[in-house]
Amino acid sequence: MSADLLYAHLREGVTHTCHCWLVRRRDGVVLGFTDHDASLQFDGVVFAPQNGLSARAIASTTGLSVNNTEAFGVLSDDAITEADILAGRYDAATVQVWLVCWDDVRARKTLFRGTLGEITRGSGGFEAELNGLTEALNQMQGRSYLKTCSAMLGDSRCGFGLDHPSYRLDHRLDAPSDGQVFALEGVENFNAGWFEGGVLQVLSGAAAGLRGMIKTDVGEQERRLTLWSPLNAPVASGDFLRLTAGCDKRPVTCREKFGNFLNFQGFPDMPGDDWLVSVPRSDQSHTGGSLTR
Repeated sequence: MSADLLYAHLREGVTHTCHCWLVRRRDGVVLGFTDHDASLQFDGVVFAPQNGLSARAIASTTGLSVNNTEAFGVLSDDAITEADILAGRYDAATVQVWLVCWDDVRARKTLFRGTLGEITRGSGGFEAELNGLTEALNQMQGRSYLKTCSAMLGDSRCGFGLDHPSYRLDHRLDAPSDGQVFALEGVENFNAGWFEGGVLQVLSGAAAGLRGMIKTDVGEQERRLTLWSPLNAPVASGDFLRLTAGCDKRPVTCREKFGNFLNFQGFPDMPGDDWLVSVPRSDQSHTGGSLTR
């Protein structure tokens, strides 16, 4: 219905159209922008004219080819900030773009729907790659034959529930952190290295919603967790963290730490390279069976 109204308006010859952008971050924050000179509102979202986004030409194709474009805009304190970009709050955010009749917002049509890709910043502005819905077709499909597990801990293939208190811990931070190294007290019930390879998520404070992969977990009474990369946001004393146990993808870990070996998604008994170059030897029996070295 809305598209029909827009088509009727375009056939009039004199048009009153603009673009509207909806950015929805993974933490639930929703931002609306328009290149019109006044605010517009529909679907419960206000599209603000200041600090708006602009885009290069959007080319739509039929079939399964990938539709990608780019957007650029300015950094500001009340919209898209450099701190939020650095913290990764816009990574994989969903984007929808409409062509809208600004004096009757019921007349509109979606021009693009996808996600934000790589973001670069500089000179008070930023430029973001927009990936269309067919971008997922660029991802590798199928399984790899590896000795280690190819599933992610807790996903549908792994099938392991992480809600048990032995594998997930909500903890109040006693000392401020630089966003990469965290000093924890009162977690002596967990063995050293228990969270290594797991996930640290910030539940409150300025860094709420950010997460990182845990590189090392050392110490007993005073634990020291180090992330592979910093969170790029301040983490203060009193902020709450959620720690999830790590998995190194080995079959012995799956069996002894998680008791989940029936769902192990690797091939631990796959022969190695030595087996591939095995040849008959005079000191072995030759019964027609498999060669071993």
